[in-house]
Amino acid sequence: MSLKPVTVPALRNRKGKQPIVALTAYDHPTAVEIGDLVDLILVGDSLGMVVHGLPDTQQVTLEMMILHGQAVMRARPNALVVVDMPFGTVEESPAVAFRHAARVMRETGCSAIKLEGGTEMAETVRFLTQRGIPVLGHVGLMPQKAAMMGGFRTQGRNTAIAEKIRADAQAVAEAGGFALVIEGTIEPLAREITEAVAVPTIGIGASPACDGQILVVNDLLGRQSNYAPKFVRQYTRVGDSTREAVAAYADDVRARSFPGPEHCFN
Repeated sequence: MSLKPVTVPALRNRKGKQPIVALTAYDHPTAVEIGDLVDLILVGDSLGMVVHGLPDTQQVTLEMMILHGQAVMRARPNALVVVDMPFGTVEESPAVAFRHAARVMRETGCSAIKLEGGTEMAETVRFLTQRGIPVLGHVGLMPQKAAMMGGFRTQGRNTAIAEKIRADAQAVAEAGGFALVIEGTIEPLAREITEAVAVPTIGIGASPACDGQILVVNDLLGRQSNYAPKFVRQYTRVGDSTREAVAAYADDVRARSFPGPEHCFN
């Protein structure tokens, strides 16, 4: 549980120490509920699929990320808030990436941004961090590039791919990333990367070998979804409870069993 605001240096210094607890959040109520229970909140571009019902994350815009980032930041969480950079906002050049990342930080008040990519993004990571923008890296399975990776598949079983992920992780860490998300990789590879890099690793579908874990909060809560990753442990079934509550409400409406206005207002 976070009793005081978590900073980028504090989180970076957690390497090899107490595991980092991270979750996504996309709205104000969720951020209020979890803001003092986790170390890091990611306003992930997964909101495209989870909140907006889009088929993938590539259709998420910068404006969408800023809107959701603002909602989360209004909760004033103790957790470190990181906002994802959506597809197409950081790939063109380091200068373009800086302009977009600076806008996200300025308009949301978040503490850092996250971007996907490894060796090909190392120059951009270095450019951003040297100019005061903390970067959380993301290697392994990268949802924005899922089509090129053959879909949402576990990474690292192939020797060449495993070597590429190792190189990606090292490049981002050496370029100045304060931590790394490792997604969808086999445990031996996640463990090897965690032991090799100097910054904390945060796994999602990458085994307990990492320095911390992150989940999509909707998956953890068991909210209704068209896609439930196999590695997710659902700690409750909010989706079922919601349906039961709405069904009970519908029964009350149909039975005209609501109290009159004299019981509803002061």
